[in-house]
Amino acid sequence: MSGWVKKRFWTDASVVSTNDGFTVTLDGRSLKTPAKAPLNVPTRAIADLIAQEWRAQGDVIKPESMPATRAANAAIDKVRGQKAEVTEIITAYGDSDLVCYRAEAPQELVNREAQAWDPLIDWAAHRYGVRPVTYTGIMHAPQPSALLSSMHADVDRLSAFELTAFHDLVSMSGSLIIGLATLDQFATAPELWAASRVDEDWQIEQWGADDEASALAAGREAAFLDAARFYFALQSA
Repeated sequence: MSGWVKKRFWTDASVVSTNDGFTVTLDGRSLKTPAKAPLNVPTRAIADLIAQEWRAQGDVIKPESMPATRAANAAIDKVRGQKAEVTEIITAYGDSDLVCYRAEAPQELVNREAQAWDPLIDWAAHRYGVRPVTYTGIMHAPQPSALLSSMHADVDRLSAFELTAFHDLVSMSGSLIIGLATLDQFATAPELWAASRVDEDWQIEQWGADDEASALAAGREAAFLDAARFYFALQSA
């Protein structure tokens, strides 16, 4: 038996101003979240992204093709009521950050990691006044508490909508530093995603690509770039 699908039931999606910012209407009816809350977003740029996603749907609705809608739903229904908990989950990445753990060999991989990650270490040292400590091997080693506290403070200042996007930036890349550097526009989102892939790309070069792993990586990359797009749309008037 085929699975249940939801078919398109509207003609057009429009952006409308509200007392709380903006919303999207489908043939005049305002969107709601899965928890039935009004889907009010803080900037027109976000509402435009959501409206574009609904306009782009064919006869059958494909939720996987609507990242901005999903992010807004998550911000309203989940993150807004659990902001402290989400902040703690995300900042925990800082104590075992991807860019702080380096290979011992081969030398070419060591060099590639240094080329991609040393500038991020320098950026973090300049921003927070404390240099992240790098280690070789995979055993956990702690970062300076002053650095972790400063990074936590930056994350804690994010709104629920910003935190929703930031969650994907960090979880997809495996790096709190890469996530924070994305917000700071240290480099472009594609460049920072590429930095998170140094080890994986090396392995592919040595052993070849695996179809399942490649599909998973493509999905993670899309989520990272969608999250960056969502975050910067929040910064637009």
